[in-house]
Amino acid sequence: MKVLGAPLQNNMAQKRILITGAAGFLGSHLCDRFIKEGYHVIGMDNLITGDIRNIEHLFPLDHFEFYHHDVSTFIHVSGELDYILHFASPASPIDYLKIPIQTLKVGALGTHNCLGLAKEKKARILVASTSEVYGDPLVHPQTEEYWGNVNPVGPRGVYDEAKRFMESITRAYHTFHGVETRIIRIFNTYGPRMRLNDGRALPAFIGQALRGEDLTVFGDGSQTRSFCYVDDLVEGIYRLLMSDYSMPVNVGNPNEISLKDFAEEVLKLTGSSVKIVYKDLPADDPKQRRPDITKAREILGWEPKIDREEGLKRTYAYFKSLPKEEWSKQPKEFISLKNK
Repeated sequence: MKVLGAPLQNNMAQKRILITGAAGFLGSHLCDRFIKEGYHVIGMDNLITGDIRNIEHLFPLDHFEFYHHDVSTFIHVSGELDYILHFASPASPIDYLKIPIQTLKVGALGTHNCLGLAKEKKARILVASTSEVYGDPLVHPQTEEYWGNVNPVGPRGVYDEAKRFMESITRAYHTFHGVETRIIRIFNTYGPRMRLNDGRALPAFIGQALRGEDLTVFGDGSQTRSFCYVDDLVEGIYRLLMSDYSMPVNVGNPNEISLKDFAEEVLKLTGSSVKIVYKDLPADDPKQRRPDITKAREILGWEPKIDREEGLKRTYAYFKSLPKEEWSKQPKEFISLKNK
């Protein structure tokens, strides 16, 4: 186990929080937020999909620690612990098709370990579920009461069912053990520190534009997504953690757009003259994705503030600032997403 940073000594007033998946896209932004809020942050990541560069700016800080560790094995944290954010998980089809067993394990065993630690430390825990619990939804927009339309043996099942199990065991720890739990259902989120080669629509489109390649849209492009900028999402996570609400809450941007229109927006933003090309739709790919955020508005007083035009400008500026060798890393095709 590798430890970076040094814990503060004898500072009982400072709240301590464990963030799993700390070197990932969302995890690293959460580390920044809780450092800013004055917490002692303990980051944990096995770096299977995370990038240490996302958090290396925090290493000189006394109130930040990093453990290179797989939460699916066990978790030990010395001393008191006030909060846990469980964000360790592959998040893109490229990742969970390549490492399906690890995806299931971190959703099941990793969550179990985090909940056990929360019980031991009497800490409040928030787990990161996603809109994938709704599968390819038959209800639109998706409310928290909708049970979903998920294929458990399809290629996306390793991720979808991992998140559904995560929610079930989290509720069980809440009702049976009295652990303070929070469940967030995250919809499509974007912003700086995403990986250009992770296969999701936004980084895929921008990566192709930067390389001068045609933009690939799967299906006819009529399927929809709703994109939330990362700063807005982090604010929603923070508010949910600090709330008294234990049932799942959707957090995302309800401004829906088709992938074809989204590709056109990226072309306009980048000034690229490439074309949009169409390929077969992957198996079980959701046709519609839009959160009903009534609960987030009423319970958390939250709604997104950053519109897509501004968020895309910030994200494009980040990707464009990366070394050009990063642009050349291309994701694998979605061949294995087809049912056999």
